[in-house]
Amino acid sequence: MTDGPRQRSSTTGSAKDAAAEKESGGVALKKEIGLVSACGIIVGNIIGSGIFVSPKGVMENASSVGVALIVWIITGIITAIGALCYAELGVTIPKSGGDYSYVKDIFGGLAGFLRLWIAVLVIYPTNQAVIALTFSNYVLQPLFPTCFPPENGLRLLAAVCLLLLTWVNCSSVRWATRVQDIFTAGKLLALALIIIMGIVQICKGDYYWLEPANAFEPFQDYDVGLIALAFLQGSFAYGGWNFLNYVTEELVDPYVNLPRAIFISIPLVTFVYVFANIAYVTAMSPQELLASNAVAVTFGEKLLGVMAWIMPISVALSTFGGVNGSLFTSSRLFFAGAREGHLPSLLAMIHVKRCTPIPALLFTCLSTLLMLCTSDMYTLINYVGFINYLFYGITVAGQIVLRIKQPNMHRPIKISLIWPVIYLIFWAFLLIFSLYSEPIVCGIGLAIMLTGVPVYFLGVYWENKPKCFDTFVDKMTCLGQKMCVVVYPAESGGSSSGDGEEGEEMKEARSPLSKEDGDNHKAEDC
Repeated sequence: MTDGPRQRSSTTGSAKDAAAEKESGGVALKKEIGLVSACGIIVGNIIGSGIFVSPKGVMENASSVGVALIVWIITGIITAIGALCYAELGVTIPKSGGDYSYVKDIFGGLAGFLRLWIAVLVIYPTNQAVIALTFSNYVLQPLFPTCFPPENGLRLLAAVCLLLLTWVNCSSVRWATRVQDIFTAGKLLALALIIIMGIVQICKGDYYWLEPANAFEPFQDYDVGLIALAFLQGSFAYGGWNFLNYVTEELVDPYVNLPRAIFISIPLVTFVYVFANIAYVTAMSPQELLASNAVAVTFGEKLLGVMAWIMPISVALSTFGGVNGSLFTSSRLFFAGAREGHLPSLLAMIHVKRCTPIPALLFTCLSTLLMLCTSDMYTLINYVGFINYLFYGITVAGQIVLRIKQPNMHRPIKISLIWPVIYLIFWAFLLIFSLYSEPIVCGIGLAIMLTGVPVYFLGVYWENKPKCFDTFVDKMTCLGQKMCVVVYPAESGGSSSGDGEEGEEMKEARSPLSKEDGDNHKAEDC
């Protein structure tokens, strides 16, 4: 890790590339994400395979159909409130990187680095690996109707999926967003089919479990702890609602499209989640739903007859789009971290022609491929899920801190502070319950996060590193630049939070590794 990257105007020394860069005013991330693609990123990242495969986590702990539906509605409302808070932060600090950038700017470098560390080390590699494995499982399952697909086959197809989508993302931002739009539309159509079939069932009179007397009839005793766990499961099901904030700098008119996409997407997802669950219980009893390993597939087998194959195909398409969305957004998080000097500087560079963060995408892909080789990824997800949720609350709390510290800061959107307070009350309730119910799991998650503290002080805070180390890092960075044909993006006003202090931080983050070598670094060329 380095304290900051050093600037280069060219990677290959090609006069043609240099001339092209000069003529265009500098290489930079292109603003190619419009409102439709922005909605596709949010919806596509929230709706993965869960609503198709196992929406039973909420039902199982809610103890009745009626309470489960209430949980889905309330968690959707709380998610919308959290997204509203992120909308203000996103237009106040219009930088890519999402909650990492906000936590770093508000609470300092160490807090931001720990958010980045847990994301780099566990969260994104494991989540992407699991989604890719789910995709390969549903693709291969028809070829193995009487048994489970071979483990090596699953991992190999998951790796092919990751490599293909990494290539698409490296080639063009427009291609990546088109893939996201198409597959998001596909999963919404599949869910629309489920909802329509549910409406047909209701019209036929099959709504036994929706009648109030039956909806609140518990299939197990109500328990406050279990209902709290249902809310926790519901909150996890809405995970991904903050992903658009990771790509703020690539949004067309972010001050308008960021909040607009959030206001469209979160209610849409809440509607889909609630009515898909209503549709499920028109064809299945709660006991059948809990016994199914793939709820949408069971639903299709009951109602679609010879067209039941639509459901497993829908799950495969949904997970394929989920992998694409996760690769797209997580690479921007790593790009933002490198630009701030918290990751190797090579990751802060973009291709001279395609204007895509190729090193960050390759790093994301490689870390996910490595995670595919381990059998402990599901255990790791359990450990760090608590930490991921912890930082949601820290970020929203940062909104209140920023209001107090900088009350006159320009805010294109300014919401009432009652909304972050409501979110934090709900967040604190779930956090305390998580600590109470699973103290060991939460403790291990905190321990994994805190391993980033010595890394921060050695890799980022310690400026005067040995010259041999600086030289080695420079040579590796130069080699990476040549191999990927990448340069530092041109600085723009949109990449800062809008005040002079942030501009100085950006310059400092992009300064040479050590002051004494500054002049040599500026003169050096690959």
